[in-house]
Amino acid sequence: MLNYSGEHYLSLSEKRRLKAYIYASIRGLDVLQELLDDNSITEIMVNGTDDIFVERAGALSRRDMCFDTREKLDDVVQKIAAGSNRIINEASPIVDARLPDGSRVNMILPPIAINGPVITIRKFPQEVMTIDKLIAYGSLTEEAAEFLRKLVVAGYNIFVSGGTGSGKTTFLNALSHYIPSDQRVITIEDSAELQIRSIPNLVSLEVRNANVEGKNEITIRDLIKCSLRMRPDRIIVGEVRDAACIDMLQAMNTGHSGMSTGHANSPVDMLSRMETMVLLGADIPLLAVRRQIASAIDIIIQLGRFRDKSRKVVEITEVSGFENNEVVLNPCFRFVEEGDKDGRVTGILQKIGKGLKNKEKLISAGL
Repeated sequence: MLNYSGEHYLSLSEKRRLKAYIYASIRGLDVLQELLDDNSITEIMVNGTDDIFVERAGALSRRDMCFDTREKLDDVVQKIAAGSNRIINEASPIVDARLPDGSRVNMILPPIAINGPVITIRKFPQEVMTIDKLIAYGSLTEEAAEFLRKLVVAGYNIFVSGGTGSGKTTFLNALSHYIPSDQRVITIEDSAELQIRSIPNLVSLEVRNANVEGKNEITIRDLIKCSLRMRPDRIIVGEVRDAACIDMLQAMNTGHSGMSTGHANSPVDMLSRMETMVLLGADIPLLAVRRQIASAIDIIIQLGRFRDKSRKVVEITEVSGFENNEVVLNPCFRFVEEGDKDGRVTGILQKIGKGLKNKEKLISAGL
């Protein structure tokens, strides 16, 4: 815009936009800052300097923006890594980190990422998810929620299973609000995401990657072993994906109540994955592994993500015992799909079977 003297000046809106751009370039995460500030975006995907995609309401779309130079993208990568006390370079090109608001970040550098640095950000929800909100969203029923509340209070060992993006961590976080406030809780995560605010006596532990010399790494396994000496009433492992599974099972088998999550498409698949993860870290007979699992895990909650992008509890199953060399499952609730209405999947999480078989912990808790 020109004034009477022919000089160009900026309008108030242009000044604000320029101010935000300069601040994001210097103190924020450059072009990503705008996306991080948009609460409707749940995931941000950067594939090199030119391709930026976002997920909003479960749908992916490409954004008409890019990094001006490769150097600016590299600066953002280093800024994120430094903020989580992580090191990323060509010698160590893969790193998991988190942003100050808790959002989870995965970054990969060339030469592993052929088309340039790749950043994937799973944004931290602004509001803490609760079971009441999940009921309102139709993710589970009040009857199932009350069933789970009693199990959590009684100290049952609960495993949340589901595919990528099914809401495992969110559900575990909501479930943790049922833990009695007078207990001492230890959380163990690769990258701290859990938002447990109802427990005063809470200790949050996070793994540490190896340094540039490949030393001083602190793993999930190390933290689980350490947590057993911290007088925990309950141990929550954010996710098990490797040999740390055996340490988690052993902790649950030695009188410690526990909760965790894992990737699988069904409770049966989750049991199979647990067997595989345990065998990665210990050379022991398969039957011994299955007995460990049957003794340690009490409940498996299976989550699913449907075609309308909604997330629901699809099954709540009890691990009821070990017979004929197999782990025995006792389904208690199962989601029955009824069809589609206005583009939304409809159905109900129905109670099935004869209910819980192992009630000792409920009885001990007076429930």
